[in-house]
Amino acid sequence: MGIRGRPHRAYRYVGPAGPLALVRPGSGGRGIRSAADFGAWVSALPAREFAEPFTFVIDTAGVLRLAPRHSEHVVCAGGGPVLAAGEMGFSRASGAWAVGEVSNQSTGYCPDVVSWAAVADALDAAGIGHPGGYTHEVVFRRCPACRELGIVREDDFVCVFCDGPLPSRWNVDGDPGSAATPAGPGAV
Repeated sequence: MGIRGRPHRAYRYVGPAGPLALVRPGSGGRGIRSAADFGAWVSALPAREFAEPFTFVIDTAGVLRLAPRHSEHVVCAGGGPVLAAGEMGFSRASGAWAVGEVSNQSTGYCPDVVSWAAVADALDAAGIGHPGGYTHEVVFRRCPACRELGIVREDDFVCVFCDGPLPSRWNVDGDPGSAATPAGPGAV
């Protein structure tokens, strides 16, 4: 359940086995529960890290977890399911941190665009300003015909691998051949 009582879907890892093998105990991204947490973490990073968006996940407890951009989402999540995943860029204005850009771009979790609600809840709880939605939405679908994962571009719901039609609703999870981990209790 979300902070405001909204239910959130839990997404399990559906990407290749390679990144999943990188998960180690304690390898999760930095938990950010407040703007002060973020400020302390980012101030210890090299300036070049701040020049690019960060890898982020919202864990199933609703906590924002961050890692440098080239980190794998599944490693940032410690191997577990997430409520959202993507990339997030920050700016500082008038002494306050805010999210300037954010996407659900994660080919390991392929979260639906409705995962924004979990992101907004986590940022609100941390006291970090944000836009009203993803600044770049990625629409993921699994082709029912060939079972390949793909990205829908320009509202063209056609599989780039086999030209089959793609469903209008999110359908990525549930492929028995994926390297997915169980979503656990409360997953939808």
